[in-house]
Amino acid sequence: MTTRTQTLVDALRTRIEEGALVPGQAIGSESELVAEFGVSRTVVREAVSRLQAAGLVETLRGRGSFVLARPSGRSFGVDVGGLRSAAERAELLEFRTAVETEAAALAARRRTDDDLAAIGRAASAFEAAAARPAEAVDADFRFHLAVAAASGNRYLGRLLETLGEPMIAMPSARLRPGSDGTPPVEAEHRSIVAALERGDAETARAAMRVHLVNSAVRLAGG
Repeated sequence: MTTRTQTLVDALRTRIEEGALVPGQAIGSESELVAEFGVSRTVVREAVSRLQAAGLVETLRGRGSFVLARPSGRSFGVDVGGLRSAAERAELLEFRTAVETEAAALAARRRTDDDLAAIGRAASAFEAAAARPAEAVDADFRFHLAVAAASGNRYLGRLLETLGEPMIAMPSARLRPGSDGTPPVEAEHRSIVAALERGDAETARAAMRVHLVNSAVRLAGG
């Protein structure tokens, strides 16, 4: 299902692609976008963040967000919200494994105290939302995004921002309200966090790989 954030991203991207918004032009203030699209300020900020990650807009403090360039037809893009088949989801997890294992290794070498705090908050939020699937998906995404950000490589963080929350695939059993199928995932998150805290790059890489491979197994099992 397409989220409100992705719907707004798509709408603004279309305006840029079609020339309704040209390089150097403001995309509209936060208040204007809230009023026009009927979404929250949080949705607007997330959408702008994704457009920034895609290199389409630049936000200038106190001035607003401005179009940088029209999207290239050759730019990388994945509509993870449109993935439906088990094979597509498995392929996405393979892609994430290739990217996020190295992100975890880099994060172990480069993370700051603030990075560790952000990762820890996301892991705790995931555990607290065990029986609330929507909140758990959000916290899970924030956990992986925080690890990528801690890598110190801007492209790794931007890539996950571009993929967005729909990259998190939960087995159908865990999507039912009141379900509590998160303990294995919580343990895997804790293993990743422990390796990052120790600054152990190889263990962090291995822990992230175990987590994502197990995620693929859980997804295949429903």
